[in-house]
Amino acid sequence: MERSLPTIAEKFAVCDPVWSQMREEALRISRAEPAIASFVYATVLNHERLEDALTFHLAQKLGNNNVGPMVVREVFQAALSDEPSIGDSVRADLSAVFERDPAVNTYVEPFLFFKGFLALQAYRMAHWLWSKGRTTFALHFQSRVSEVFGVDIHPAAHVGRGIMMDHGTAIVIGETAVVEDDVSMLHGVTLGGTGKEQGDRHPKIRRGVMLGAGAKVLGNIEVGAYSRVGAGSVVLAPVPERCTVAGVPAKVVGCAGCTQPAHEMNQIIEEPEYDYQI
Repeated sequence: MERSLPTIAEKFAVCDPVWSQMREEALRISRAEPAIASFVYATVLNHERLEDALTFHLAQKLGNNNVGPMVVREVFQAALSDEPSIGDSVRADLSAVFERDPAVNTYVEPFLFFKGFLALQAYRMAHWLWSKGRTTFALHFQSRVSEVFGVDIHPAAHVGRGIMMDHGTAIVIGETAVVEDDVSMLHGVTLGGTGKEQGDRHPKIRRGVMLGAGAKVLGNIEVGAYSRVGAGSVVLAPVPERCTVAGVPAKVVGCAGCTQPAHEMNQIIEEPEYDYQI
């Protein structure tokens, strides 16, 4: 008995389940909301790969009279071609938003509409340019991302995969900052320096950390793996692993409360177990 050839949808499902799911979701949206059907088709359904859809979408957002959408797309396609692992990071970031944000019901929602996700992907392209010595062009995209999305990530910073930037507004990440994998941060987070010093001067956020809304982490200090920083806190000293810190200046107020704070997104701080300044 001859087996029929797999359909395009079946090929997507086997090779790229995130993209396959996104296409199905986009098709449902286009049927349910005719007013934005052409946008959904142009941005998602007209493309064979997630990478192609992403470069098109970002180019439409970031292109302007100085550097047009076509040039933006060509540059971003070159980045993805030269460094395919960027595509893996895109999928990990999409999955992080889908799994951690209770307001999200589909993969296609953050892809189409969430500026935190889109700003992070544009940073990844700018970081590629920076690594190739094209620093001026990288800074152009940093500026455009800040203008369009309200997120300012220096292209020299090192940001891992599986990152969720919830809401995105007013997130600032400095030049020598490091953000490891599986980190979640809310709006208003700053990973900044403390003055005019040069060199390695920005925070190192280790794996699995959750940074609450408005948290400020300043200086070349480390926030240990799987820790939590409470909303509105100002962190000026190193944070141990698996702890919760809160306040101005931040103090250790207890353990992290769970094994994966960035995934749990629990921002309730229990009664203090400790009362000493870090």
